[in-house]
Amino acid sequence: MTCSIHDAARHALMLCDPVEKCAATAKLRATWLRRGIPAVPGPDLREPVATPGRPPRPILVDGRRVPKRGIGSREGHAALLHAIAHIEFNAINLALDCVHRFRSMPAEFHDDWLRVAAEEAHHFGLVRTRLRVLGFDYGDFPAHDGLWMMACRTAHDLLARMALVPRVLEARGLDATPPIMARLKSIGDEESVAVLDVILRDEIGHVAIGDRWFRRLCAERGLEPEATYLALIDGFGAPRPHPPLHREARLAAGFSVAELDTLSGTA
Repeated sequence: MTCSIHDAARHALMLCDPVEKCAATAKLRATWLRRGIPAVPGPDLREPVATPGRPPRPILVDGRRVPKRGIGSREGHAALLHAIAHIEFNAINLALDCVHRFRSMPAEFHDDWLRVAAEEAHHFGLVRTRLRVLGFDYGDFPAHDGLWMMACRTAHDLLARMALVPRVLEARGLDATPPIMARLKSIGDEESVAVLDVILRDEIGHVAIGDRWFRRLCAERGLEPEATYLALIDGFGAPRPHPPLHREARLAAGFSVAELDTLSGTA
């Protein structure tokens, strides 16, 4: 009997080895596209997955305890790339959890998040390759678990998940990536700059997917999206964006001019 896409997504979510997880995610997306595995509508799952599949390293610490290193050293250069790889690895799990968890949603929703999961797996592979060129690997530096902690906190409500993961935490990457690219360019790492250019392009699309579902859910619940967004940020104690914002990228991802003015403190 063929399992559902939800069960298959959980299987990939719980794989610990990064190579196995990325391969399983790519295969899952390909199987879905050829209609080789069905979505089976049912109730959403409310209990969070406390610990998704991940390798024993990196060691996870409080975000305030992650060491700050200058990019001028080889180790600092690698630590920066490692931080990006860790974000991409967590983003695979976040997208798979959406497919596993929110079973009441239509096939279009699962198609969107399987696409995100597969692209995040591709990103992870690209950054890991750059990390290895420097003589390091994923797991060699400590990291924090902020992204997955928010996934656990929003496991019970898709509206909160779409607001606070794609539109808050992942959208922060839209703002942070151009300065990181400039830092890498300043030390001559054009190969990593090219990788981040791919990631930025795709991440605009990922935030746009979250934005679209967030606004659709607000419409279904009779809520004004932009006021609801701010209320959820405050209600969950999520970090508000810190200017400067990458306005062009955020506009492409679905944020309005008025919303960006509010977030920037210029409204």
